[in-house]
Amino acid sequence: MFDRLFRDGRGQGRGGGGQGKGRGMGGGTKPGAGPSGNCVCPKCGYKAEHIVSERCIDQVCPKCGTKMVRE
Repeated sequence: MFDRLFRDGRGQGRGGGGQGKGRGMGGGTKPGAGPSGNCVCPKCGYKAEHIVSERCIDQVCPKCGTKMVRE
């Protein structure tokens, strides 16, 4: 029976599906992300309070003009 199924091309389905990748314990968020914290200039060290509706990378340091990063 197995030989007949194998020769006919039946019974050779592919596996697949499975459970997708999990997000881990933090729910996939970056450490430090959230409403509080500071934005810091990586070049000169200037700190500014993080604005909830803006990303730090979209802010420019008022002292040297470099894009800020999240502390």
